Amino acid sequence: MAVDRAAIEREALRMAGGRTWLLLSIIAAIAGYLVYAHFAFDVPKLLQNARWENAVILGTDAVAHKVHVVHNNRTARYEVSVEGERTATYAEPPNWVAVAGSKAAVDLEDGYVVEIDGASMRFTVPGYGIIAARADANGVTADLPDGVRPDWLIVAPNKLDARPTLGRRVQVSRAKIEVHRYFFGWENFWFPFRSELHDKSAGELWTLATSGDRIDDGMPNWQHIFLTWWRNPDWQHNEVFIALLETIMMAVLGTLVASFVGLPLAFLAARNFSPSGVLRFFVRRLFDVLRGIDMLIWSLIFIRAFGLGPLTGALAIAFTDTGTLGKLFSEALENIDNKQVEGVRATGASQIQRYRFGVIPQILPVFLSQSLYYLESNTRSATVIGALGAGGIGLLLVETMRTARDWENVAYIIVLTIVVVIMMDSLSTWLRRKLIEG
Repeated sequence: MAVDRAAIEREALRMAGGRTWLLLSIIAAIAGYLVYAHFAFDVPKLLQNARWENAVILGTDAVAHKVHVVHNNRTARYEVSVEGERTATYAEPPNWVAVAGSKAAVDLEDGYVVEIDGASMRFTVPGYGIIAARADANGVTADLPDGVRPDWLIVAPNKLDARPTLGRRVQVSRAKIEVHRYFFGWENFWFPFRSELHDKSAGELWTLATSGDRIDDGMPNWQHIFLTWWRNPDWQHNEVFIALLETIMMAVLGTLVASFVGLPLAFLAARNFSPSGVLRFFVRRLFDVLRGIDMLIWSLIFIRAFGLGPLTGALAIAFTDTGTLGKLFSEALENIDNKQVEGVRATGASQIQRYRFGVIPQILPVFLSQSLYYLESNTRSATVIGALGAGGIGLLLVETMRTARDWENVAYIIVLTIVVVIMMDSLSTWLRRKLIEG
């Protein structure tokens, strides 16, 4: 049979041309959607109103801490403290702060120097000049270098705010002159500022922990060191870890309930196991209702019904995942190999034995795999549900942000949440491999 090469080539070119037009059409559709979204979501206005400087400040505050040098214009007293907290006030100023009577010199490094004399201040800024300001009963009077005022310098009748770099800031008001210097790292993370363990090295702590001379007569030194860290009031390690445990328990309880309730319901929804079409219809619609309502909505409903607490979060997870897992399990049951079930039946096995040896082994990998996947996913969801009031680390995170505490505390909670999610991912992967692959 003769082969018409020309016809084959024409057909190949026609098909290639069709695919090219299809690809170009898809690209054009995506580009059109992006253009529509650009105007529908008013992206230009969003970018125009964005406060990028605030994002930078919050990012800096999450990984750094600042020391305040404050001169009270009314009492003429100086105070140097970490983050301006009274519980973290230096008994003697650090070496970059020199105080002599009513005068003080604050070295902010790289040529940035603040000189304070009573209610007057001179701030030397390399590349700009000297900013002078004086506070009195009428407000704040500023004397600035000639030229255009930079964006980082704000002058008002009652206040002067200069922040030439992220790590340096000076504020002058009628009440006080305040200098901020930033340092990288979280302050007092291990021990409180006034603790006898503050600023001790790891070697010194080990020597103390193994020493027979007790710091606290009521307990060994290692226990005293641990409890001082555990009960650190600035970081509340004990409350954070308890909240994390609540979140994990919420995810585990909700997933277990969903898995073990969804499996028997799946038998009622599977065509090859449930002869009643009416029953199958109602069970499948039940699955639709349970998974059709988002987990957050279930959480709000249960909070309204039962109040705040981790149990409401576990119920929300259980309700949503019962619908999802039940549907997945029922589809797995409908796709099993009936020959294996018939083989067990041929041995004279009872109904329960046919399920035990003919059905369960076939759906067990799906049951374990999906349950472990949802356990990992629910660890993240439990954090979000907790933020609505169900408790756990989500609620603690929102409270920390709402009370305007330092953003390094927020960063600490977020880092721990990510670590827990990674651990749950690794654990579920390991369990899945051990239980399914053997």
